[in-house]
Amino acid sequence: MSATVSTAMQHGLQSCERCALLSRPAAGEHDGRCPRCGEELTFRKHESLQRTWAFVIGAAICYIPANILPVLTTTTAAGSDSDTILQGVILLWSPTGWPLSLIVLVASIMIPSAKIIALVYLLVTVQRGSTANNGQRVRMYRVVEFIGRWSMVDVFVDAFTAALVQLQPLMSVAPAPGLFFFAAVVVLTMLAVESFDPRLIWDSLDAKEVRHV
Repeated sequence: MSATVSTAMQHGLQSCERCALLSRPAAGEHDGRCPRCGEELTFRKHESLQRTWAFVIGAAICYIPANILPVLTTTTAAGSDSDTILQGVILLWSPTGWPLSLIVLVASIMIPSAKIIALVYLLVTVQRGSTANNGQRVRMYRVVEFIGRWSMVDVFVDAFTAALVQLQPLMSVAPAPGLFFFAAVVVLTMLAVESFDPRLIWDSLDAKEVRHV
């Protein structure tokens, strides 16, 4: 099948990222601005791949100390005890506490690592000019983007717990360095998702169709 589909870029049209209005940039003073909401119009996000790679690499680096260093320090009359994310998962695992343990495992370990792997996959396939599974890759991006909105929940829960459990001198909970690295992972992956331009996924297909015309 060799049906060629015209794209907005080929016709000089740009889609506003904020209000989704498809328009032709006005000449002169307002060149490159959406006529409806005033957002800057670009055919593709500036240096999207470079900035996304930078955020993904930063997230991957922070992911290591986030899982090695303790995230919370609990102080009781018997002394202080610091736990990493994985130690917290093991500590919570019990006949009645396994659902919470499973939530922490998925939210704090599996989802961040899956987001990083998915972003690396999208970046590599775009840079290699892959035209396979474009629809699946777009859906993958949307899933990563959707999950990113809820990624701060785990950080919020830990920070809220640390602020709430202050029964001094009997007991107190304080955030440990691992929590800050985990928060950095969440923020960096969110910035990576925001920097990635999913329209790049289709560019290779457009170029391939042009070559076959």
